[in-house]
Amino acid sequence: MTTKTTIFTGFKVFALLLTLIFSISASALELKDAKRNGLVGETLTGYLAAVKSNPSADIKALIDDINSKRKARYEAIAKDIGKPISTVEQLAGQKAINKTLPGNYIQSVDGSWKTK
Repeated sequence: MTTKTTIFTGFKVFALLLTLIFSISASALELKDAKRNGLVGETLTGYLAAVKSNPSADIKALIDDINSKRKARYEAIAKDIGKPISTVEQLAGQKAINKTLPGNYIQSVDGSWKTK
């Protein structure tokens, strides 16, 4: 192998690694980014939902993951305070909507989405 061939091969490996790193980052979508990009929003029931129909698999996975963690937390709180989970969900939903940043989506009582 010549020096040029070695440098070119090294560059190709580096480029492939960068591509892999960026594709992994893109698939590991974070909630903050999803909200900022208008892909997910907060609902009155304390859970996330997709703002647009037919969300990508990454968005569905993000929503499912966060909502399952929220539900477990709501169930524990409901048990601790002796209230129905629906009460905790409603309180958490209002709190999440209050904390939503301007420009992010929240769901209205009629089910439509609006920016805060």
